[in-house]
Amino acid sequence: MATAITAAPATSAATTTLFNKTLGCLLGGLIGDAIGTPAEGKPYEVLKAHGWIDDFDDDGTDDTIMKHLLADALIRTGGHATIDDWAAVWLDRWDDIFGAKLNKFFPSVTHTAQKLRRHSTPRMAALGNMPSSSTAMCFSPVGIVNACNPRAAALQGYNLAALIHGHDVGFCQDAAVAMAAGVAEAFRAGATVASVVTATQDYIVHESGAEMLDLIGRFLELAREDGDYEGFRERAYANADTLFRRIGCDSRETVPVTVALFELAGGDVEKCVTYGANFGRDADTIATMCGALGGALNGVDGIRADWVEKAQRLTATDQQELAHDLVRTAVAKIRDRKAAISEFGKIA
Repeated sequence: MATAITAAPATSAATTTLFNKTLGCLLGGLIGDAIGTPAEGKPYEVLKAHGWIDDFDDDGTDDTIMKHLLADALIRTGGHATIDDWAAVWLDRWDDIFGAKLNKFFPSVTHTAQKLRRHSTPRMAALGNMPSSSTAMCFSPVGIVNACNPRAAALQGYNLAALIHGHDVGFCQDAAVAMAAGVAEAFRAGATVASVVTATQDYIVHESGAEMLDLIGRFLELAREDGDYEGFRERAYANADTLFRRIGCDSRETVPVTVALFELAGGDVEKCVTYGANFGRDADTIATMCGALGGALNGVDGIRADWVEKAQRLTATDQQELAHDLVRTAVAKIRDRKAAISEFGKIA
């Protein structure tokens, strides 16, 4: 198993584009989770009666906790985490799930954790789980450690997502891959809103993932009718019978909505998170995924300074430290690949 490599001192990373985008991705996601929390589970008609949601006062929900657990697994393994490595972190950090925010966790996660602890191998733990966004919502670290390589992010993503989703809900793996690949693309020099949107689709397996691809395309088409957020929201709810799922947290709904909102927002972080929060339904998850994409594309400099300060003050997990660790992990993974190529050259 590969191990995490300690590279240059953390202070040297803070001036790099990789760090700026990593911290932006983490904070964009955290802010989205927090700002979407009050709207979770509510239809937008209810939200309209209470005014536009445009600020936050907590540190998020299970979306952010699960992201931290996944980041831990990636950091421990030098970026090469597998389904087994992520499962091990769940058991090591049991109280992160079954602690003060237990009521925020979806049954897909709590049931999987209990199966892992009592009888199941990681490969079998997902059997019987219902649809959710429990993988997609937290998969931005997979994109970070595979920065600029969305194909690698997708391949690793399919393996990791199988811990929670497989079999008849395998489309949730497609959703997780869309988010991981989109984040990885956002790190590439010259990345644009259009290239990120394309990456969320290009690395989904096209036959097995046809349903997810179709839904992303349908929501994008709806968003492009006039490029207006409120009009898109109205049309989406008007077509709820065909576009929405029976449960709002189904990733066949949240991820297509996220991709469409990211495009409508032009990648702007503030628009990404507020559009997600005010959409309703699984608002915190939509906002955290959209915020992570926007933060990765624009970097932390693209996030309001007062929000950056507040988010880092409210969270119990130091986001700058986590960003440094993920940057070192991403660099270590690139070095592993370069070393392997170098050895091949010597053999040849």
